[in-house]
Amino acid sequence: MKKKPLIAVILSALFLTGCVNQSGEQNVNNSAKEKRIVATSVATCEILDRLEWDNVVGVPKTDSYSIPKRYEKAKNVGSPMAPDMEIVKSLKPDIVLSPNSLEGELKSQYENIGVESYFLDLKSTEGMYESILTLGKMLGKEARAEELYKEFEDFKTDFAKKHTGEEAPTVLLLMGIPGSYVVATESSYAGSLVKLAGGINVYGDGAGQDFLNINPEDMVKKKPDIILRTSHALPEQVKKMFAEEFKTNDIWKHFEAVQQGYVYDLNNEKFGMSANFRYKEALQELETYLYQEGTN
Repeated sequence: MKKKPLIAVILSALFLTGCVNQSGEQNVNNSAKEKRIVATSVATCEILDRLEWDNVVGVPKTDSYSIPKRYEKAKNVGSPMAPDMEIVKSLKPDIVLSPNSLEGELKSQYENIGVESYFLDLKSTEGMYESILTLGKMLGKEARAEELYKEFEDFKTDFAKKHTGEEAPTVLLLMGIPGSYVVATESSYAGSLVKLAGGINVYGDGAGQDFLNINPEDMVKKKPDIILRTSHALPEQVKKMFAEEFKTNDIWKHFEAVQQGYVYDLNNEKFGMSANFRYKEALQELETYLYQEGTN
């Protein structure tokens, strides 16, 4: 199957649910509890929900994910990629929370309507929790934020101890959408989970790039122990696409991982484009693939 060289398509898909580097500074004040917040992505809504923040007046339109029940009466402000600025302004928010992947497009628009904005880092689980700490300080929810952060650190420490001394397998991670796929590096969210679980990405951090357009002929030279496949959306269609690709493209027969049956399809709700609170389930799923007998 011909793989479309469309990293831009994958990156555009990222904007729907994900976000990357954290930026911006906020002043903490005594009226934090009164802040009216517009959250333009599902991920930011989930974080605010975990912080037990009630005053969210605007949420994104989404057909694929669920907005926390706490915010069911909030106003729909439109697509995460292009919030309706008239609606956002009408809600008179004290701050708008958005993914940094859209900062270039949205920051100036927020400035034009006179609202303060903050862009979160959901490129990795670690980045998500750093953002949680920052929001905790901004909103007077430091104790809750620190509680969440400690829970993550404790889990990460205990998880790492389970596989101390075990040889880390090498991994080829593929991210697909119907009709196309790319290599996901450690710089992507799914890739960061593989790294956190102890796997070694055969393409490393991609020199800071989340995704790379690589031909299978180059991939086979990397000799991955395991091949993992996930999707941004439409997982059943992508699963069928991968199955057809691996069946009809003879190059895959030259991968030892394919010969040994070490090819696995991941749940895109846990291994998608942006960090979320299902990282525990994700890591537990990964260890069943990475540390099974005979994969190293």
